Amino acid sequence: MSQLITAELVDLDLSAPTKDEAARSLAERMVALGRVTDLDGFLADVAAREAQMPTGLEGGIGIPHCRSAHVTEPTLGFGRAPAPIDFGATDGPADLIFLIAAPDGADSDHLSILSSLARHLADPDFTAALRTVADPDRAAALIRGEAPAAPVPEPAEEADAKAETSESTAAAEAPQQTEESAPRPPAPGHKPTTPSEPHDGDPETPDPLAPANAAAPFRIVAVTSCPTGIAHTYMAAESLERAAGESGTGVEITVETQGSAGFERLGPELISAADAVIFAHDVEVRERDRFAGKPTVDVGVKAAINRPAELIAEARAKAERGDVTAAVTVGAPMDSAGAPGDSFGTRLRTWLMTGVSYMVPFVAAGGLLIALSFAIGGYEIADAKSVADHFVWTEVHSWAALLNQVGGLAFSFLVPVLAGYIAYGMADRPGLVPGFVGGAVAVQIEAGFLGGLVAGLLAGALVMAIQKVTIPPVLRGIMPVVVIPLISSAIIGALMFVVIGKPIATAQKAMTDWLGGLTGTNAVLLGMLIGLMMCFDLGGPVNKVAYAFATGGIASADPGNGSLMVMAAAMGAGMVPPLGMALATTVRGRLFTKTEQENGKAAWVLGASFITEGAIPFAAADPLRVIPASMAGGAVTGALSMAFGSTLRAPHGGIFVVPLIGSPLLYLVAVAAGTVVTAGLTVLLKGARKASPKPQGATSENSEETRVPAAA
Repeated sequence: MSQLITAELVDLDLSAPTKDEAARSLAERMVALGRVTDLDGFLADVAAREAQMPTGLEGGIGIPHCRSAHVTEPTLGFGRAPAPIDFGATDGPADLIFLIAAPDGADSDHLSILSSLARHLADPDFTAALRTVADPDRAAALIRGEAPAAPVPEPAEEADAKAETSESTAAAEAPQQTEESAPRPPAPGHKPTTPSEPHDGDPETPDPLAPANAAAPFRIVAVTSCPTGIAHTYMAAESLERAAGESGTGVEITVETQGSAGFERLGPELISAADAVIFAHDVEVRERDRFAGKPTVDVGVKAAINRPAELIAEARAKAERGDVTAAVTVGAPMDSAGAPGDSFGTRLRTWLMTGVSYMVPFVAAGGLLIALSFAIGGYEIADAKSVADHFVWTEVHSWAALLNQVGGLAFSFLVPVLAGYIAYGMADRPGLVPGFVGGAVAVQIEAGFLGGLVAGLLAGALVMAIQKVTIPPVLRGIMPVVVIPLISSAIIGALMFVVIGKPIATAQKAMTDWLGGLTGTNAVLLGMLIGLMMCFDLGGPVNKVAYAFATGGIASADPGNGSLMVMAAAMGAGMVPPLGMALATTVRGRLFTKTEQENGKAAWVLGASFITEGAIPFAAADPLRVIPASMAGGAVTGALSMAFGSTLRAPHGGIFVVPLIGSPLLYLVAVAAGTVVTAGLTVLLKGARKASPKPQGATSENSEETRVPAAA
């Protein structure tokens, strides 16, 4: 492994009028050493990174940097400019210029070195030493951390004056102890009190024997991240840690750096004990929901570099006011990744849910476009000619065909997206290519939804296994972009085509035929099961499994009648929980808080639109009554929908796609019946709780005193 920086990469007399020319001058040294293969291409990547956000830092520092395919190995160039150069910092131009060049697949060891440099830049002794060093070899050694950056000595006169002033100040401020004021040893059996344990006789007077540091520290957890994850990420972390140490007010901070070298998650106990959170980021914080419910300061990464003390003070102020963040419902792509301590079953569920969550938008968009095309042009529109060959702007039939064909293309991505993002949830970005390839093969051999599930799991497992193989450092850069996609795609493609794909396709066909032949009691029982699952966790994993099963059945080019019936049952049951809560708050409002009554008004619209999550506020407040009532209503709707033979080609839409439903009037009867059952059970269960006697003097936040009376 070559050294990150050598004397040949140091210019202690960098003469360049602009930041572009400064970058070119340092990059030419990298080209001369063979570390950059294309000067202009590399400089274009540097300029593109600079366009995202200026790389000038306060204190006279410029750090142009990028990841580029034209870099052969991580390299650092350093220039000291006698005439400072403008890099966009708020306090003026920079005289210390660091050009950081990282290859696309830079390994974590080199990136750790780069992050170490970024942390050193927050040390004034380090930057002062670079401004005075006269030898390129010593400058390179300083940057590599092989030579100490001794503090700059003060003039002798100033040092003596400071020492004299310090001694006189200490003498003046030292308390004059008398016999009365001198501390006495504690009496036998005396227990020193802390500020949280006041004296019995004077509750507001602290015990003079309590240690000065008895108060608990103010704990902060922070996350820093920047677009390239090379410099600003780690400089922000260093600035926050330094500011906390210098505050002198009992602040403890722990920082999670989400950089290119990867990141180690903060422990859940550490996050739970934190008093506040600081996010300093220019890209999405990964797994942000871990920090929900904490006072949070959310700023760009440079704010943490330039004014860390202000951010810490702001975090304390928010904690004192009790400001907290709400739970995150939509987060970064990898928010669904299983935590290291989770069981295999938990991780498997989160992997599958990652794929389903990315699949649902394709299902909704494609399915609604297809449904709209049927509403405009009838079911025969599916047999229309390609609009690329025949499209008349003034014909409704052409527009219906256009919607149908665009929706069909969107729908065709369903299985590949499912497989690709299951693999992504398991192995991050290297899993995407084999996952998509496996899903595409599943579509081609008609293995369908089941084939996509298996392909995604196999692709993720294969990539995880390849990532554990020890490889030479020279190959690490091309592993994620060439080697892993090549090997894993070839293996997954072969497995799906000639080994396991056909048996899965046979099983998929058998399931489809079974659904198509469902009649009578079997159909009703399946409808009940679908209804129970749709209402069990109100949009959670079980709900998504049932929904994915239903949408997977109608994803084929010619879905059978049984698959269309399952889709209708799933949507009808999913509408019931919010509609049931809306009806319950209308007929018996006194059983609900004022906030719940307001939520009930919105639940009418949410339920009618097939947004099951509209019932979550009610379930969160009273899960033992709301969830069983919702499941009962969902089971009734699912069973009746199947018994009535209602069918649905659209995977979403609620009452807005009723014209596309087979037996629409009976379908609405099924939804209304489930709504009445859910509302009735909710009122009954809540009323029974109200009627139960409470111990004398007992109070409850749900007592009549806290409720707002409303007409029943």
